[in-house]
Amino acid sequence: MDPALQDLVPLAEQLSLLWTRATLFADDLLRPRNLWQLLILAFVALAALGLRHVLAARMTEWMRGLTHRPKWQLRALVILRNRLGLISFAALAWVAYLVAFETMRWPTQYRLLQLAATIGTAWVVVAFLTRLVRNPFLRRIVAWGLWIWVTLFYLGLLDETEAALDGLAVQMGGIRISVWSAISAFALILVLFAAARFVSTASAARVTRNEDLSPSMRVLVVKMLQIVLYAGAFFLGLKAVGVDLTGLAVLSGAIGVGLGFGLQKVISNLVSGVIILLDKSIKPGDVISIGDTFGWVTTLTARYVSITTRDGKEYLIPNEDLITGQVVNWSHSNDLVRLDIFFGTAYGDDPHLVRRTAIAAAKGVGRVLSAKAPVCHIVGFGDSSVDYILRFWIADPTEGLTNIRGNVYLALWDAFQAEGISIPFPQREVRMLGGDGDAGERAEGGSRVS
Repeated sequence: MDPALQDLVPLAEQLSLLWTRATLFADDLLRPRNLWQLLILAFVALAALGLRHVLAARMTEWMRGLTHRPKWQLRALVILRNRLGLISFAALAWVAYLVAFETMRWPTQYRLLQLAATIGTAWVVVAFLTRLVRNPFLRRIVAWGLWIWVTLFYLGLLDETEAALDGLAVQMGGIRISVWSAISAFALILVLFAAARFVSTASAARVTRNEDLSPSMRVLVVKMLQIVLYAGAFFLGLKAVGVDLTGLAVLSGAIGVGLGFGLQKVISNLVSGVIILLDKSIKPGDVISIGDTFGWVTTLTARYVSITTRDGKEYLIPNEDLITGQVVNWSHSNDLVRLDIFFGTAYGDDPHLVRRTAIAAAKGVGRVLSAKAPVCHIVGFGDSSVDYILRFWIADPTEGLTNIRGNVYLALWDAFQAEGISIPFPQREVRMLGGDGDAGERAEGGSRVS
C-alpha cells in the first residue's frame, strides 16, 4: 500500500468513530423524552434574550449615575452588563432543571437540561476568565477555543476529536506536525506567555524601584528579562508538544540570515538601543535636543526613544539617529544649565547701573541659582543701543527653558522701569527735499534713539 494512503487509514477510522458518536447523540436528541427538553431550552433562550434586554437597559441607566466610582469598578460593571444574556441563560437553565427534578424526581430523564445548564455555566466562567487577556483579538481566540473545549468535554466527544485532529498531520523530515499538536502548542504557548508576562511585570516593578541601578540600566535589565522569559516560553511550548528543536534551529538560522539583510535598519536600531542603555548617554528623564526637537526622554525602547516636548507632542526618534547624530543632553552629567539672554539700553544710561540692575533682577527670579551668581557684560556698541549679555544658571531644565527666559526678561523690564533705564528701538526720518526744477524724495539713512 502507498505510504501516503497508509497514513490516512487511522485518520479515516477516527473520523468514522467521531461521526458515529455525533450521529448517536443526534438520534438521542430526537427521542420523545428529549424533544420537550429542547422546547424548554428554546423557551429558556428566548426568555434569556428578553431578560437581557430589560436588565441591560436598567443597568445602563443605573451606571450613568455612578460618576465618582473608580474606573475598575465601572469597567467590571460594563463587563457584567455585556454578559447578562449568557448569565441569564445559564441561570434559567438551572431553574428549569431544578423545577423538573423536584416535580418528577427522575434525574436521568432531564440529562439534557442539566447538560445545557452545565455548559452554559462553563461558558460564563470562560467569558469572565478570558478578560485577563488584554489583547482583544487574542482574547476572542482564547474565548472561542475554551468554549469549544468545554463543550466537547461535557458532550463526551473530546477524545474522539483529539484523535481525529491528531490524524491530520504533515511529515517534514523527522518532524511530525499535526493539527492537534499545533493547537496544543498554541494553547500552551499562550499560557506560558501569560505567565511570562506576569513574571516580567512583577520583576519590572521591583527593578524600577531599585535605586542602586541607574535609569538606563533598569530599562536594560527589564528588556533583557522580557526577551529571556518570552523566548523561553516559546521554546518550552514547542518542546512540550514534541517539536524537535534541532531542525528548528537550522531553519531559524537560515531565516535569520535572510532577515539580517532585509532588516538592516531595524537591527541597527536594536543594537543602537543596547549601546544607549549600556553607555548611559541618554536616560529616561533627560532633557535633550536633536535637530529642532527639544524635550524630555519619556521611554527607551528597543527600536526608538520617545521624546515629549513642552507642547505635548511625542516624537519617536530611532536609536540609530541618537548614536550617529549630534545630540545635546542638557542633563547628562548634572542638571546645571547656563542660559544667556541679550538686551540693549540707550547710550545715555549708565552702564554700571545697567549691569547692577540686570544682575539684581535676575537674582530675584525664583529658579535662578544664587550659588552661581548671574553675570552681565557689555558685548558691543550697536547702531541704536549698548548691547549686553546676561548669563545665569538653573538646576531644573526639566521645568522648561523658554518660561525661565521669559520670567527673566519680565524682571528686567520691571527693574529698568523702576530705575529709569530705557530700551531703545531704531527710528527713521523721512525728509522731503524740493528744488527749482523738480522735486525728489530721498530717505535719509540716519537713525536716532528716542
